[in-house]
Amino acid sequence: MSTVKSLAVLDESQLQDGQMKEVDFEDGGKVLLSRLGDNIHATSAFCTHYGAPLAKGVLTADGRVVCPWHGACFNVCTGDIEDAPAPSALHSFKTHVADGKIHVTANVQNTKKANLARQPKLLATGNDSSGLGVVIIGGGAGAFQAVESLREHGYSAPITILSKETYTPIDRTKLSKALITDPVKVELRNAADLKIKYGTNLRLGVEVTGVDLKNNLVIIDGGKDTLPYQKLVIATGGTPRRLPIENGGLENVYTFRGISDSQKVDAAAQEGKRVVVIGSSFISMELVTAISKRKLASIDVIGMEEVPFERVLGKEIGAALQKYHESQGIRFHMKSAIDKIVASEANPNVASGVAVNGRTLPADFVIMGVGVAPATEFLKGSGIDIERDGGIKVDQYLRVKSGPDTQNVFAIGDVAIYPQHSGDATRIEHWNVAGNHGRAVGSTISGKEQPFVKIPVFWSAQGQQLRYCGIGHGYDRVIVKGNPDELKFVAYYVKNDRVVAVASMQSDPVVSKASELLRLDLMPTPAEIEGGTDLLTVDIATSAALGKVQS
Repeated sequence: MSTVKSLAVLDESQLQDGQMKEVDFEDGGKVLLSRLGDNIHATSAFCTHYGAPLAKGVLTADGRVVCPWHGACFNVCTGDIEDAPAPSALHSFKTHVADGKIHVTANVQNTKKANLARQPKLLATGNDSSGLGVVIIGGGAGAFQAVESLREHGYSAPITILSKETYTPIDRTKLSKALITDPVKVELRNAADLKIKYGTNLRLGVEVTGVDLKNNLVIIDGGKDTLPYQKLVIATGGTPRRLPIENGGLENVYTFRGISDSQKVDAAAQEGKRVVVIGSSFISMELVTAISKRKLASIDVIGMEEVPFERVLGKEIGAALQKYHESQGIRFHMKSAIDKIVASEANPNVASGVAVNGRTLPADFVIMGVGVAPATEFLKGSGIDIERDGGIKVDQYLRVKSGPDTQNVFAIGDVAIYPQHSGDATRIEHWNVAGNHGRAVGSTISGKEQPFVKIPVFWSAQGQQLRYCGIGHGYDRVIVKGNPDELKFVAYYVKNDRVVAVASMQSDPVVSKASELLRLDLMPTPAEIEGGTDLLTVDIATSAALGKVQS
């Protein structure tokens, strides 16, 4: 039986305008108090993604609270999700002030950390497999967030997910960071919840081979089946690239994307084994971090740049991260071109090494982490224009811009070339971007058109948690505060005398604050940053800042 109580939790004088505080409720329960002008709001205290304390995040005057870890965002007035990767909304509680005390009225059970999330507003119980309604091609984060957003925004028609994966949408970021091999451990929602609570028809292990835009049909398994749609969301993600080099397709040369890839690498990365990793950016280096504790005989990394991560993070940060990994026994071969993968004399179907710079690095297995290509081959002949990189151009609402009757067709995630609010068209292969694309499309299809304006955010385990926000492609210079060699810094990426991206280690919640400042076009200038301005001191939370936040 639920127990509703109203308890005094804090002196009103202890919560100032623009402040958040985590307070005890009862029996170990926690509540987050947020003050916006004269209004005090109470919600669950922890992010529904991985349980970060929201009180350590960033509050804005229009009621957004951004998680300090991974950029998830909620509305403190309602508990609703604002941004992925939050999979669930927060509980929202009534508050009032009496005798100088802030009182919270809540079901005591809902304040427990184990019960911090609430169900979607629309608990759909129907499961119509006709396909009419929304059909989503793809089973990743974008697909899940689209479903969640559709139901949160009141969409009541059927939703169907068509996925070639054999499991429900998962937190794919955990695969390279922790080599998870069981999809159940990282699923965003299980099949029963998606079917019953979200009214979603799941069709797993099927391949979409075409789209008939004129007749609003999805073609499945080469024409063995078709599915009609009213709205179509293309969320097929990317396919790992393989370098066109000799023996690149041998049995123990692995790319990395899904659960089966994680299972292969996990099985191969055993004590005493040798691995060569091709590529020195995030997917490769996250795998290096994950397997470096396993007492392998050797881990060699081959990269084309001068230091790892150079294109994204710059030489100074890249050199510091390389130094850290070298301290863990990793050997780097930078500014290198691969001659070929060497086949074993005993078994020509498997690799025994990688030839680079006139020598052969021995390997029991090879990981090729050299990026992905948009999974759009199935759209050839549909009338949708596929760009040279494999992407699809969309408008600010993520509607496909080419082809017959594409007013009802959307593309999200790795396949979408979309206009950032800065005006530049871009395609970004971030798990978080895909999720937020899904959320925006869910709102638009439900009747509230939502242009995509979220600033890209990602994170990576590299000895410490690296956090990054913005679009730093082609930056002119980097302003570094702190000591990268100690993996404790904030780096500001400058282009045309504007800060366009920020990265940090051990400096939370600077990147969360930076993502909001970039979104609001309130980021301090490079000169102000060099002059000592601290992003955390820039006011976007008090009632005095409401005008510039809303504008």
